[in-house]
Amino acid sequence: MEKILRAVFRLLADVYFKTVSRNKKKRNYFPATGKVLDEKDLQNLIDASLDMWLTSGRFNNEFEKDFCKFLNVKHSLTTTSGSSANLLAISALSSPLLKDRALKKGDEIITAAAGFPTTINAIVQNGYIPVFLDSELVTYNVKAEDIEKAVTPKTRAIILAHTLGNMFEISKIKSICEKYNLWLIEDSCDALGAESNGKKAGTIGDIGTFSFYPAHHITMGEGGCVVTDNPVLYKIMKSLRDWGRDCVCPTGHDNVCGKRFSQQHGNMPYGYDHKYIYSHLGYNLKITDWQAAIGVSQLKKLPEFLEKRRKNAEFLLNKLSDLQEYLILPKESEGTKSAWFGFLITVKEGQKFTKQQLVEYLENNGIGTRQLFAGNILRQPLYVNNDIHIKIVNSEILHSCDLSDDDYKKLPNTETIMNNTFWVGVYPALGEEELIKTSDLIHKFIGENNR
Repeated sequence: MEKILRAVFRLLADVYFKTVSRNKKKRNYFPATGKVLDEKDLQNLIDASLDMWLTSGRFNNEFEKDFCKFLNVKHSLTTTSGSSANLLAISALSSPLLKDRALKKGDEIITAAAGFPTTINAIVQNGYIPVFLDSELVTYNVKAEDIEKAVTPKTRAIILAHTLGNMFEISKIKSICEKYNLWLIEDSCDALGAESNGKKAGTIGDIGTFSFYPAHHITMGEGGCVVTDNPVLYKIMKSLRDWGRDCVCPTGHDNVCGKRFSQQHGNMPYGYDHKYIYSHLGYNLKITDWQAAIGVSQLKKLPEFLEKRRKNAEFLLNKLSDLQEYLILPKESEGTKSAWFGFLITVKEGQKFTKQQLVEYLENNGIGTRQLFAGNILRQPLYVNNDIHIKIVNSEILHSCDLSDDDYKKLPNTETIMNNTFWVGVYPALGEEELIKTSDLIHKFIGENNR
């Protein structure tokens, strides 16, 4: 009877979704990002609801297994967001389980000044020193040669994002990490499905992080994931995600190890319940099975989503290629296959118009835009209003609240990105009509403002 009732609910979900989607009004505004959902997502969501299992369960297990298979990695752990995935990845590096490779407060981690705050926040929160490097224009990634110049005896790790789905020089940077014995974290939150020489983003470094926020390549609403081939890092991150505990029992299960009451831990009484032994400063960063259920169905559609994003980016690149006198258009990194999150555009210096004017024109005419997130993050209030110890390129340790214009000038391309760069959408729900409108409006604006 249960199977029959579930089948009825799935059929009703199918009818409901298709009926409602047919009646949606045509939009006059096309946002830069958007989720793409169908009846399969709704069916899985209802199926998870019928289980009435309120935390991670069978759908989460299925998703983690399928995600490992898609990326060809050994271990994956879902998290509450891409931001918490970065928190887990960076926090894991201080675990005593890593012995002489464990990071200590005051160690340096190299990163980019142009990007998203939560790629960096966990560096500061763990007491490490972020070393900020400039990005190049066109790919908007940090160059490998700049990273090697920034390595000091205090450097212990690198965390970089593959900017908007365009991979950084992963092979070269991986070689630098091997040369200096550095950890490499790939923030792949905007790059799910990107490839370098046949290997997917997030699988080449020591840890990869991903986001499933609605704007991303697949969505769970909220949610993220960390992946690794390193069993020790996996064990550490699982502990950190699950309150910092030792116990490996899945939610709702007890005594999987068979030694729940027969071990000595720290200074605790012998036989103290292993389910309540904690070895790390952890959190609760698990997702619900509703989220995982949507993730399971979304992941099946990812190849289709990626193909559409790539075609949309190529379409815009062709349509705007005649404007390169005025604009810097994005370029795919050598040897890579990008998973375009958005289409970056930089207004060249010396134009008769500004980025701000072009962005406002597009927004006022129904085309959504986005900045390259924080721009120069060191100019953001969180750094200006707080005394955070940082380094810029090869500087001594600086106080973020005391930075001068000369300090900012050490990041010239990051300053250009902040002032001149924005992006428009290429997500799968956008078709030629929306992309042609985007191109036509940009052409019209430049034509009217370049006389």
